[in-house]
Amino acid sequence: MFLVSNAHPTGTEVTQLLMEAEQGSARAAGRLMDLVYGELRSLAGALMRSSPPGTLLQPTALVHEAWMKLVGNMGGVESRRHFLAIAARAMRQVLADHARAAKAAKRGSGAQRLTLADSDGARPGDLVDIVAFQESLARLEKLSERQAKVVELRVLGSLTIEETAVTLGVSTGTVKTDWAMARAWLMHELAGDK
Repeated sequence: MFLVSNAHPTGTEVTQLLMEAEQGSARAAGRLMDLVYGELRSLAGALMRSSPPGTLLQPTALVHEAWMKLVGNMGGVESRRHFLAIAARAMRQVLADHARAAKAAKRGSGAQRLTLADSDGARPGDLVDIVAFQESLARLEKLSERQAKVVELRVLGSLTIEETAVTLGVSTGTVKTDWAMARAWLMHELAGDK
């Protein structure tokens, strides 16, 4: 069981622990998990909000499975935001793996869904199958890695336009343009998958 720190971690402290964990320090990895668990849990909760109750994983289980993917793969992580972006990707992969397994077992019934809508709320037509989303996002990544990262950070990381811009080191205008183009492309791709 993970202990959750009540103190909000500083970016410097998290970055230092990331470097130590990358060098193989189990103590640093454990302390890192203690510090970022709340943020990871919030990220998982945001990801799961658009999912029907009881499907595939609960947010806590998603955090734990994503953490297992992250342990030992923290090389090149530069900051807390970068770490959270990588954690969002790990969570997306865990959800996609579970959705594929459930789809194979049930032959498509009960597929997990998420939304590509902005924070103003999702309409029923905005919900997309997470497996189809994962596959389409992989195709988008081959066309535009930055647009795929914008989608990942906005949809899975629940980052604002401004936070996404800071994380990627680009202007908010660039993020807005990438977000609009990527979302339109993904909706077109996903409409073809139906």
